[in-house]
Amino acid sequence: MTREKRDVSFKLLIPIIALFAAALIAALPVRSEQAIFDRVIRLHVVANSDSAEDQAVKLKVRDAILGEAEQLLSGCKSEAEAQTKVEANLDKLEAAAEHVLAESGFGYGAKVTLGREFYPRRDYEGFYLPEGTYLSLRVLLGEASGQNWWCVFFPPLCTSSAEKYTEQLKEVGFSPYQIKLLTEAETPRYKLKFRIVELVRQWLGNGASE
Repeated sequence: MTREKRDVSFKLLIPIIALFAAALIAALPVRSEQAIFDRVIRLHVVANSDSAEDQAVKLKVRDAILGEAEQLLSGCKSEAEAQTKVEANLDKLEAAAEHVLAESGFGYGAKVTLGREFYPRRDYEGFYLPEGTYLSLRVLLGEASGQNWWCVFFPPLCTSSAEKYTEQLKEVGFSPYQIKLLTEAETPRYKLKFRIVELVRQWLGNGASE
C-alpha cells in the first residue's frame, strides 16, 4: 500500500472512530448518573484554625446549622425547592452560626454563602458521593484557615442512620439505579460505573461550575 493510500485510509477511519466513540458514550447511562450532582446540596464548614478550641466550636456550629436545616428543609422534595429556601434564609443560618460563636466566647464571626464548589470523593459510612462540583452551603468561621468538615445538607443524609439512606434518597427523586450507585459504589458491579461518573464529570469540565 502506498503512502497516499494509507493517508486516505486513515482519514476515512477518523469519522468512523469518532462515531464509534460517540455511540459508546451515548450507551453509557451518564445522564442518569450525572443527575446525582444536581440533586444534592453539600455542606462545608471551615474552622478558624486548627486549634483544639476552634475545631471544637466548628462542630458546635455544624450541629446548629444541621438543626436549622431540619426545620428549614422539612417537606422539600427537590434540590431546587431546597435551594430556594436556603437562599431566602442565608441570614438566618449565618445568625445561628454567630450565636454559637458568641455564646462560646469567640470573638470572630461567621460567613454563610451558597454557591458551586468542588468536592473530592467521600465515603459517608453507607453511601458514597463522587468527586465533582456541587451546589454547596459554605460556613466560614473567622479566618477560615483550619480543617474543614464536609457532608450533605440536602437531603439530610448526615443526620440519618444508614438504614434510612435509601428512604431519604427516594423521597427527593433518586432512582433505584442511582441509589444503588451511591450505596454500593465499592462493590464490583458498581465500582467501574462510579468511576465513569467522575471521569465524565471531569471530561465535561465540571459543567455545573461553568
